[in-house]
Amino acid sequence: MTDHLTAEDYETIATELDALREEIMSGLGERDASYIRRVIRRQRGLEIGGRALLLASALPPAWIAGTATLAVAKILENMEIGHNVMHGQWDWMRDPKIHSTTWEWDNVSPAEQWKHSHNFVHHTFTNVLGRDNDVGYGILRVAPEQEWSPAHLAQPLYNLLLAMFFEYGVALHDLEIDKIRAGTADEAVTKEKLRAIGRKIRRQWGKDYLAFPLLSGPQFLSTLTANATANVVRNVWAHMIIFCGHFPGDVEVFEEERLDGETKGEWYVRQMCGSANITGGRLFHLMTGNLSHQIEHHLFPDMPSNRYGEIAPRVRALCDKYDVPYHTGTLSKQVTGTWKKIVRYALPGGRPSAAEPEAV
Repeated sequence: MTDHLTAEDYETIATELDALREEIMSGLGERDASYIRRVIRRQRGLEIGGRALLLASALPPAWIAGTATLAVAKILENMEIGHNVMHGQWDWMRDPKIHSTTWEWDNVSPAEQWKHSHNFVHHTFTNVLGRDNDVGYGILRVAPEQEWSPAHLAQPLYNLLLAMFFEYGVALHDLEIDKIRAGTADEAVTKEKLRAIGRKIRRQWGKDYLAFPLLSGPQFLSTLTANATANVVRNVWAHMIIFCGHFPGDVEVFEEERLDGETKGEWYVRQMCGSANITGGRLFHLMTGNLSHQIEHHLFPDMPSNRYGEIAPRVRALCDKYDVPYHTGTLSKQVTGTWKKIVRYALPGGRPSAAEPEAV
């Protein structure tokens, strides 16, 4: 899809995107700092409100309102706050409380492991088969270039389960399951990672499934189920947004040879061809952590998320200028496109990812 680009085109694309990044990053200031602090205050207010409502969780209206409020708080914390803070988007503020080196999110995945598997591996090797573990999360075939096996026949079911328990899938991500299966993983490192995951799970379960339910006294079980429901809602939402940013329609995957001698311009183009946006309003973008601007996020992972919507028209104009795909669509379109791939590639065969997927 980009065979028409010349070496000069790639160089010019890199120059233009570097200039765009410099323009935005040099203009960061109090408006941006106020934004993230305001989001954090509101998220914490929502969490406190949700927890307070669940003190009366035996009452159906309180259970519904408390669960919904807590789920929204968890989504905001994971998507717009945790994910983006740990990307280093707010490190320029030099606030130790809002910094990639100190933030630990409300999720069973340890922050340090996530930063390695996501910030380094995924964002460096985006959609490169054999290097980016996010391509199918180790259990799904989402492109015909991936080898098929009979186990893939059940992958629609796997995907449903992954959505419900997504935080656990993310927690296991840095273990590099493929290396464990092949017997090439460092056993000591794997055991230490598993211990860290176990500690984080105990912390999260202790908070959501013991401490807060105990605070509600005789309503222990109803509060526990409310907290579990809020976690599942958060997991399903995060899974949907992330999958819709990487797998719908004709988003490309790449062979490892693509990395040989890859220039910065080629890296930028790979990010654009391997990502997809989701259209929506301001509240929707906020609830996605601005990952609805997945293309802009992959170009500039450490740019504050509140600026992605601002630069999106300029990135799209650059794509149009050089005839580079700019994948975007409504949430329903991207969800449908993603599920069509999961269902289609549960079966053998399929067209290359750069071509239009076969009808299901």
